[in-house]
Amino acid sequence: MAASQDVMLSFCVDTTKVCNCVEVRFIDKVKGKGLFAKKAIKKGDTIFVERPLVSSQFLWNSQYKYKACEYCLSALETAQDNARRLSGNPGLSLPHTELCKVRPELHQACPQCQVMYCSNECRQAAADQYHRDAWRSMHYPPETSSIMLMARMVATVKQGCPFTLQWFTLEGFRSLFALVGTNGQGIGTSSLSQWVQACDALELTSQQREQLDSFIDQLYKDIEKETGDFLNCEGSGLFLLQSSCNHSCIPKAEASFPNNNFLLHLSALSDISPGEEICISYLDCCQRDRSCHSRQKLLRENYLFVCSCPKCVSQMDELDLTSSEEEEEEEEDDMEEEITDV
Repeated sequence: MAASQDVMLSFCVDTTKVCNCVEVRFIDKVKGKGLFAKKAIKKGDTIFVERPLVSSQFLWNSQYKYKACEYCLSALETAQDNARRLSGNPGLSLPHTELCKVRPELHQACPQCQVMYCSNECRQAAADQYHRDAWRSMHYPPETSSIMLMARMVATVKQGCPFTLQWFTLEGFRSLFALVGTNGQGIGTSSLSQWVQACDALELTSQQREQLDSFIDQLYKDIEKETGDFLNCEGSGLFLLQSSCNHSCIPKAEASFPNNNFLLHLSALSDISPGEEICISYLDCCQRDRSCHSRQKLLRENYLFVCSCPKCVSQMDELDLTSSEEEEEEEEDDMEEEITDV
């Protein structure tokens, strides 16, 4: 994403800390820029916390009653309501409901289109950034958030920089699609997950801890049976500084969203030395365990590059064979694509 380093850093919560910790450098014409450590970073440290340039909830979320703030994507359901919906048990009662941080009394709706926000601050921030120009055309097909990201980016430019026309040409619109496709970062929020983490921190007797853990274990079993793996309110965002992180199959850092909103926390997975590049992985844990051939295939198809990380280089001479399990997964993916095309 073409932005100066000062602009990139400006979206971080603690700009001074980030300036002393990391810097963006140009590597070469193939890799472009990268994020590098300016000082030693210890495993587990939060490298920076960043808010997105723009973000959007996946539209299928609202279709299936996953409620999130239209601006910051924080979950709007209380932990108890969230657990009731996901488990299919409307009479479920959670213990320690006081640990839930969702405050329904603060929620506000846009007076024009009625989309919901977690607070007046988020409603006003959305109006100031993009919503005054976007609310009239907010209703798009529910299969993706990409169109919403682009609509909000265009509205942001229109409200803040009315004479910027780069995205209003055919070539500019194509570049906007490419930007969203290659730099979009998934965001997941969950009031239930926050409640569980708060429960983990409670000081309880051994018997109380055993009872609570047993309740939570059974709850997740009920949710898996009723809902499957889709537990979070999900969306996507464009993060200026985090987008400068290149991929590695042995990443040094990872992104997470522990505050139940769109604030991205980049945390160190291992010790990082001064001058070392801070890489993340575009693949999940299961995908990283696949063969080099399968990893390269995923990266070429989804991110349009060939990985040259130390792990891939060391496995470069291995035969390009996938396991039978990987082949079955790839065949299932191909079948899904064929069904979609039909």
